[in-house]
Amino acid sequence: MHKIFLTLVAALFFVVNVQAQGCAEPESDDGGVTVFGFLQAQYDYGFTDGDNTSTFGFNRARIGVMGNIPYDFSYYVMLETSPFMKGKPNAYLLDAFITYKRFDFAKVSVGSFKSPFGLELSTPCHALHTINRSKFANELSAPDRDMGIMILGGSDTTMFRYSIAYMNGSGLLVQDPDKFKDIVGRVLIQPFNWMHVGGSFRFGKSESVDETVAEPDERTRFGAEIEVEKFGFLIQGEYIWGEDKGSYLVGGGCGGDPELVQGSVKREGLSIMALYNTPWNLQPVIKYANYNPDIDFAGNNNMEHITTIGLNYFFNEWTRLQINYEYKAEWEHEVENDMLMVQLQVRF
Repeated sequence: MHKIFLTLVAALFFVVNVQAQGCAEPESDDGGVTVFGFLQAQYDYGFTDGDNTSTFGFNRARIGVMGNIPYDFSYYVMLETSPFMKGKPNAYLLDAFITYKRFDFAKVSVGSFKSPFGLELSTPCHALHTINRSKFANELSAPDRDMGIMILGGSDTTMFRYSIAYMNGSGLLVQDPDKFKDIVGRVLIQPFNWMHVGGSFRFGKSESVDETVAEPDERTRFGAEIEVEKFGFLIQGEYIWGEDKGSYLVGGGCGGDPELVQGSVKREGLSIMALYNTPWNLQPVIKYANYNPDIDFAGNNNMEHITTIGLNYFFNEWTRLQINYEYKAEWEHEVENDMLMVQLQVRF
């Protein structure tokens, strides 16, 4: 099955005729600098066993610059300034890459950028339809940002889109400690302007965290996705399967630091989301996601389920209010951990 998937992906790379790995793209070719960013002020109320929790904070607070350098290059730099992302008061570099873009069918980017994997990870943080990404998408796409080189081509108006990257595999702005690299890729087929289906993959190795083991640790990921937008409705579905040998990452996502755990594991998760664009700038949304953090340990009894019920209101093109209630259920050991979140976002 894996060989068939890889053969299809390889064939598609040669017929593709550009999707952005950042949150936006420069609009002019005159060499001017564009300052951009967004703020997400948020209130969280947690329904927990014992005392409930309540806090205000910034989910994300990002600012960046981008522009074109005549005639074939562009640049993109973004900082994360929210102290709640990594639990540190200092801002840190999130994205920084240079793109050679003479050929639309094969642009080349070098620097720090998002791993080209999956539907939710590839959606910019300010464009997510729910406040949080699915847990399985965060954990199975880690490291979500990395250093490397990427070739990408296609756009919203072409039949095919693709991106394939050769990356350190060590995470955000971390020097690669060994000789191994990760290969990450995503391919979309767009038979209609209102629909796409796609697949993603990641293959990587790293030196074993166990010094007594000579064989390197291995990381394998496969993903599938679909999106349909018609008659005001938007429906998305995504599935990711992953296997780690020797060690694996837990947590992370959106610039967070994942934890390295020693051992081998197989994991999987899926999500289904639907929303409707009403005539009153309102978007009711519902999303179901599950995540099995160890397939072999207890089968489906290890599954975590999260159902998000939300409402998005757009004051204008740049300002959005999101209200989400997350109902969480764990089959093996259910606890009280639901969450109510309210977020006001401004883009500039």
